Amino acid sequence: MNPTEPVDYGPLSGLIGVWQGARGMDVAPEPDGAEHNPYYETITFTPAGDVTNANEQVLTAVRYHQVVSRVTNNQVFHDETGYWIWDSVRSVIMHSLTIPRGVCLLAGGSYQAQADASVIVLEVAASIDDRDWKIVEAPYMRDHASTRAFKQRLRLEGDKLSYFETTLVDIYGKTFEHTDQNELTRIG
Repeated sequence: MNPTEPVDYGPLSGLIGVWQGARGMDVAPEPDGAEHNPYYETITFTPAGDVTNANEQVLTAVRYHQVVSRVTNNQVFHDETGYWIWDSVRSVIMHSLTIPRGVCLLAGGSYQAQADASVIVLEVAASIDDRDWKIVEAPYMRDHASTRAFKQRLRLEGDKLSYFETTLVDIYGKTFEHTDQNELTRIG
């Protein structure tokens, strides 16, 4: 990867920058139901350049770091790093992410753009059983809070970014749809 070379980031180019949003809602599992947590966050996307796999496949990547804090107590409750990756030949979007709970995943999908590219939509998914787009977790998480599936949809329009994601989790003896959504504005 060489972030100093000119690179075509395709549908990822609009992500580059620093984004903030204060209207997030996290619906998380609790033993007796669900917990609703309003949150604010900052996501920083930086160009990572391109990489060639097996002298054949060229991928373009944008690195990101997401920090999410509860409105109620200003405590960070989610920290995530990863890459959004573009395979222009195959028109495939990939999202790799890691959270410090012993969970990593590689989600894949597609993008849609309006004719004038004023709106870009990225959609990816992964599943514990999917052959191509997998979830990997530490033994403790597998046994106590296993992530079974993940879906995410980002919508980018100029300096506005919104997302909705669903993480299907086996926890507390039940399967729970853990959701997160927010609207962010580019600040830099």
